[in-house]
Order: sequence, then C-alpha cells, then structure tokens
Amino acid sequence: MQDTGPRGPGLVTPALSSFKPVLLHFCWSKKLELILCLDGVPFLMHDRTLQRTTNIHKVFPNRTKVPAAMFTWAELENLNAGSWFLSHNPFGTAGSLQAEDRQQAGNQSICSLQALLQLAAHTDRLVIFDLYRPPRGHPYRDTWIQRTLDVIQNQSSIQSSQVLWLPSDLRSLVQEMDPDLQQTSGSRLPLEELQSNHIVKLNLHYSAMSAQLISEYSAVNISTNLYVISQPWLYSVAWCTGVQSITTNAPQILSAMNAPLFLMVRERERERERERERGM
Repeated sequence: MQDTGPRGPGLVTPALSSFKPVLLHFCWSKKLELILCLDGVPFLMHDRTLQRTTNIHKVFPNRTKVPAAMFTWAELENLNAGSWFLSHNPFGTAGSLQAEDRQQAGNQSICSLQALLQLAAHTDRLVIFDLYRPPRGHPYRDTWIQRTLDVIQNQSSIQSSQVLWLPSDLRSLVQEMDPDLQQTSGSRLPLEELQSNHIVKLNLHYSAMSAQLISEYSAVNISTNLYVISQPWLYSVAWCTGVQSITTNAPQILSAMNAPLFLMVRERERERERERERGM
C-alpha cells in the first residue's frame, strides 16, 4: 500500500502493516501475492503452500503439502500466521515489538483481500498486488480474475483508482470491466505497448531504472514504483531521481525522513571524476 504523503516518493508497504503498528513487520517485499481459496475468498499468501508461514502442521497435519488454494476460508481462518514471524524474524524487526504487540502479532491469522481493501479505503492508501491463478480442479480456476474484481467493486468501500492492478492476464477484460483501476506493469516494455495496454504505472526493481528513463516515462504520464528500497541512502537516491513511489520493508524508518540524505563524495573520487571529464 502506498503512503500518499506530500514529501518524497510514496511508501508502498505490501501489508496491513503501515497502519497497524503490530502488522508493520509483516511486509512482503515487492508486492502482495493473492490466492483464491476453494470458496472464492482472495487472501494474502506469499507461498503456494501453507507449510512455511503457518501452523498447518498442527491443525491439518495430513495436508501440509496441499496448495493453499485448496482450503476453504473457514479452514484458513483456523491457522496462525503470526508465530512464524516471531520465531524466524525475517526482517530483523520482531525484537522491537512491545510485549502487548508481540502477543498480538503471534496470534495473527491470514488476511483476506477484503480486509486489506477496507483498511486501505479508510486510510486513503493505494494497494498493489499480484494474483496467482488457482490450480486445475479449483472451482474458480477460469473466473479468478472476475471474482477478484467482484471483491474490489462490491465487497469493499475502496475506490478502484486506489488499486494498482498488476496481473497481466486478461488485462483487456479487466480494463473493460473496471476502467478506473490503475493498470500497472511489472516489465519495462516498449512505450507503445505500455500505452496500448493503458499502463499508467511501472513496478520495477530499483536497479532496472535510471533518472533518464523515469523522466521519459513521466513525460507520457507513466509513473514509477521501485522495489525493494529499505535503506535511507537508497531512498534518498530514488527521491532525487523523481520516483513517484517505492516499495519498502522499513516504512517506520523511511517515513520519518523529511529530506533526502546528501552523501559526501571523497575528494579522491572527485579528482577521478574531473580526470575522466578532461579525458573526454
């Protein structure tokens, strides 16, 4: 989700975390991944199975290798998705939680897309996600796009313009069904192709873009979101190159910055730069 504050690139933290301190530490890098369960509820899950990040081995010990999409929402709600975070500390931030927040984090359940959208709507944030197609034999395998759009349009109060639609499958159909979605590409395609697909935003790794490219895309009203930027110095570089938003695992650090950092260049490096310029 994106912080639409006026200073610097917006912060896209792909979880509920930007707005609930306990969940601040549950950010996945790059973007949200969504899966549809058996009864058609889209939910947040990075992995295709539930083995790594839930307590499925305790609740459903005989189904640990079953795809996450092949569970009902009632079954998924019985799983714990927070204790793994505390025990593995993937972002090195679990130790900063207070005792009460730590207890709440340890009891977190799997989050549905509807819950995420409602929170984003109430806090005026943007949401970006990718969408896994359900496996063969799944009742929503051929209608997973339509079902997800139904949740956005009819089961939440979010505005379609707050959703950065990243999935490339059936993009023309999505554009026809909901033209207010912000069509987003995860690939740096030719400009003509981006415009023909109504792309208004790029979602790319920070190493894939330059200040010149960012400026060229911006000139034709295509904004840029870069991932994953969690260090203040790298955020400063993105800020100074005109990036509109970034995805981060450290919103609690970057949101406190009121200005980009100015990095001091060593005198010897300056001399080398002058020598290169004289040699041109």
